[in-house]
Amino acid sequence: MTLIADRPGPGAARPYRFPPVVRRAVAGGQVVAAHLPGQNLAVALLLLDVGAGQEPVGKEGLSGVLAKALEEGTAQRDAAAYALAVEGLGTALSTGLDWDSFQASVVIPVDRLNAAVELLAEAVRTPRLDPADVRRVRDDEATALRMDWANPGPRADAALRADLFGAQNRWGRPMHGDPESVAGLDVEDVTVFHSEWFLRPGTLIVAGDLDRIDLDALAAAAFAGTGGGPAERGGPLEVPTHNGRRIILVDRPGSVQSTLRLGHPAPHRAHPDHVPMTLAGTVLGGAFTSRLNHLLREVRGYTYGIRADFAASRRFGRFAVSSGVQTAVTAPAVVEAVGEITRTQASGVTEDELEVARSWRAGQLSVELQSPRAIASALTTLVVHDLPDDYHARLREALLSADVEQVSAAAATHLHPEALTLVIEGDAAAIRDDLQATALGDLLP
Repeated sequence: MTLIADRPGPGAARPYRFPPVVRRAVAGGQVVAAHLPGQNLAVALLLLDVGAGQEPVGKEGLSGVLAKALEEGTAQRDAAAYALAVEGLGTALSTGLDWDSFQASVVIPVDRLNAAVELLAEAVRTPRLDPADVRRVRDDEATALRMDWANPGPRADAALRADLFGAQNRWGRPMHGDPESVAGLDVEDVTVFHSEWFLRPGTLIVAGDLDRIDLDALAAAAFAGTGGGPAERGGPLEVPTHNGRRIILVDRPGSVQSTLRLGHPAPHRAHPDHVPMTLAGTVLGGAFTSRLNHLLREVRGYTYGIRADFAASRRFGRFAVSSGVQTAVTAPAVVEAVGEITRTQASGVTEDELEVARSWRAGQLSVELQSPRAIASALTTLVVHDLPDDYHARLREALLSADVEQVSAAAATHLHPEALTLVIEGDAAAIRDDLQATALGDLLP
């Protein structure tokens, strides 16, 4: 064999720079944009201050049905004509929602951006909402949820959320609703929700070559026909942790596995400890090399994988562990997981563990924030959570500079192993006695 060439070595690391952020008030709404010089693709994203958190209790899943109904035509065009207009530009309308916001977006070459934003606004502001279409979308969504809820997981997730936040509160119920709540929606629910929330201007997010984009013209198209003031956001919710652990069994007779969901409330997204909390969660359960995955998968062989993280919205957050384990090892797996959370809360993290977590999180950030779509998503985070414009420019350094003392302090402050809710979805007849014997907490009926 002849060696043709030596493998090249790694190049010098280039510093990551988040693009400058541009803000302006136009046509009754706000524009937040990032300049990407030379980029031929652009993203326009209409961000409205309405998410699952604004749905009335008992109407869970309403915003999801409305989002799907936006694809069924507008006051100006039926569904086929609207689809032809969008596809004729070489793009597609994407919608999404979370607890805090609704988003509708397009990705398209810069020279077609204005036309695409006009079509985006047409769908969001003036949807047809034909009763027959709305009912069909509702029924399709309810059917999809029934199929999803037949699998392990959704019922355990719902039980955990209800116990942490209270089923009487909207944030104590599933974000996308359940089969019954969605099936119970009617056409008037959808049309009233649209008229109340979707005619407010909102924020237009733009990521692209701003030298070739007329932001004022885009805003005029996005905010045409809108009115009303900004939505009342509300402040962070004070969600107390429980006084003692509790175990909730969700019966799945005959199941050969148990689904684990362990959690407690945690701070909202804009909390100043967000970075050290993220790193503490990464060390504990946020990566393949994490403590929980190493112990329960590699050492004990109880599971194919286990994860833990802090997740947060604008008003509240939660810490949660999720996994699936063999029925026979359900109780020892829960004991081991609680023990690892307790150890991390009491002893913090090591420098070696933190170095891996810092490098991985910072490296991911630089890779993820490359495309116009990713930049637009990052701008959305700034708006939704009222973060400073230089947040992402400083985030990589904040991750890399976090030290053992900061991350260990975050673990000590924000992990509450003594207040965990332990939800186990599995064969109750096979696992109840073993779970009771662990003495980890009260076993709720």
